[in-house]
Amino acid sequence: MDVVDLIRTKRDGGTLSPEQIDWVIDAYTNGTVADYQMSALAMAILIRGMDREEISRWTAAMIASGERMDFSRLRWPTADKHSTGGVGDKITLPLAPLVAVFDVAVPQLSGRGLGHTGGTLDKLEAIPGWRADLTNEQMFEQLNTIGAVICAAGSGLAPADKKLYALRDTTGTVEAIPLIASSIMSKKIAEGTGALVLDVKVGSGAFMKNLDNARSLAETMVDLGRDADVNTVALLTNMDTPLGLTAGNALEVRESVEVLAGGGPADVVELTVALAKEMLSAAGKPDVDPAPALQDGRAMDVWRRMISAQGGDPDAPLPAAEHTHTVTAEQDGYLTRMDALGVGVAAWRLGAGRARKEDQVQAVAGVELHAKRGDHVSRGQQLFTLHTATPERFERALESLRGAVAYADQPPQVDPIILGRVSR
Repeated sequence: MDVVDLIRTKRDGGTLSPEQIDWVIDAYTNGTVADYQMSALAMAILIRGMDREEISRWTAAMIASGERMDFSRLRWPTADKHSTGGVGDKITLPLAPLVAVFDVAVPQLSGRGLGHTGGTLDKLEAIPGWRADLTNEQMFEQLNTIGAVICAAGSGLAPADKKLYALRDTTGTVEAIPLIASSIMSKKIAEGTGALVLDVKVGSGAFMKNLDNARSLAETMVDLGRDADVNTVALLTNMDTPLGLTAGNALEVRESVEVLAGGGPADVVELTVALAKEMLSAAGKPDVDPAPALQDGRAMDVWRRMISAQGGDPDAPLPAAEHTHTVTAEQDGYLTRMDALGVGVAAWRLGAGRARKEDQVQAVAGVELHAKRGDHVSRGQQLFTLHTATPERFERALESLRGAVAYADQPPQVDPIILGRVSR
């Protein structure tokens, strides 16, 4: 086959055959197709799109480029969650141990942050001694004994996606819904989970800015899951305002532990419980109410065992920033806007995130919120505390917060956290 023919076909609005898709994914993975050729094809896909059969075959070809894990020997059914990324989105941390309480194993393969969205592994690495890298055997053993694991994906899972993802990031083709969907689902299907719940974020701090695009992405991913015999559902959730009261690595771990101890911000608790219900239902336990396990210590017990099994000390003090800076309210009034993107960029600029994959992050950096959208504040009242190990970062972080807050004399209508659900 000739990759130029494939590029022309898609450029002109045609459909790629299964054989063409299998060939181009394999050829790109082994280096026969060059980066510049695949970038041209990716741009054609961005502009022209793909039908369901094309996306399904593209996803299957990326899965076939590597290994596929098998958890059928576990004593429990499996369920996983994937979030498309947001600001203050620490939900995985309390969610995995909460679901495991009810004898559903959670093989949570997670990633690191890039840009203003935080990475689950970066957060957990703020815990002294905790390690993200496990062998497949170690992962299986932890799932069989504890029921939950949060770790890095091995290099053998969907290597074609890793190569293509890096290319999309540098060629302006990240936004292509067929490529987003196949990227996410190739890794999740290859992971071997029996059920999958997708948390598709919508709003200023999310990748998908409007509900229609988010729903289209969710529907595409749910279809891909069902095509691969993975019981898949999606929730569309609000990301105009940060989740919880923290954005940053150690700060978010602290807040997650508060949730596991029966406290924590109401929005984090609500979304954690909602996703847990979906995961349990998808795994064959639709009548279980997971909320009491956050109050009675059962979820905390699993958390402590999960962290300890990966070398972490659940009792160790979390690192704290040497330098902080407080931002106060400029006037009296109700907060009608608390822009998630502005807060996320501020946390990133303070050192909580990275601009390139090889950059290091600060465990201590981030933004702490003292009020949320809908709250009434007085002039001079604390709104944010900025945390960092490098105080020269404050100036640029403050720039990103200018305009992030708006005031009014009347309280705003508070939008729900869960905006919709997609299931076939």
